Parts: sequence; structure tokens; C-alpha cells
Amino acid sequence: MLGASVPNLVRLLSLNFLTLVLLANLIAIPVAWWAVNKWLQNFAYRITLHWWVFALAILVTLLVAWLAVGYRALKAAIANPVNNLRVE
Repeated sequence: MLGASVPNLVRLLSLNFLTLVLLANLIAIPVAWWAVNKWLQNFAYRITLHWWVFALAILVTLLVAWLAVGYRALKAAIANPVNNLRVE
């Protein structure tokens, strides 16, 4: 068989997008921490922000992005290219 395997194609197609999602999280987390911290100062009963809440948010966004992009990449990797060429 010639070409890349299906797992290699899915990894190749998903890696760039997951990198962008991680970069977006690294930009958004400090901004969100600052905004939530400012907002929580207005309450009489204050809570502290834990680091694991933000780590969980990063993991959830990476998981959702990986599932969405991985599904589309898997669908594209197992598709028969002849069907697409026939339409064109």
C-alpha cells in the first residue's frame, strides 16, 4: 500500500489545529483569571480560584477540538478519492 496510514493522516491533520487551540487557551486563561478575580472581589463571601479549574478548561477544549477535527480527518482519510474525482 502506498501513502500514509489512516492514523498518520489523522495525526497530521489534527496536530496543527490542536496547536492553535492550545495557543488560544494560553492567551485566554490569564485574561479569564484576571476578569474572574476582579469580578469575585465584589462579593462579601469570596472564594479562591484554583489552578485545576483552568487546567480542566484547557483539557476540555483540547478534547472537544480533537474529537471534532479527528472525526473530520478520519472521515477524509478513509474516503475513497475516486468518488471525489468522479464529481469533478
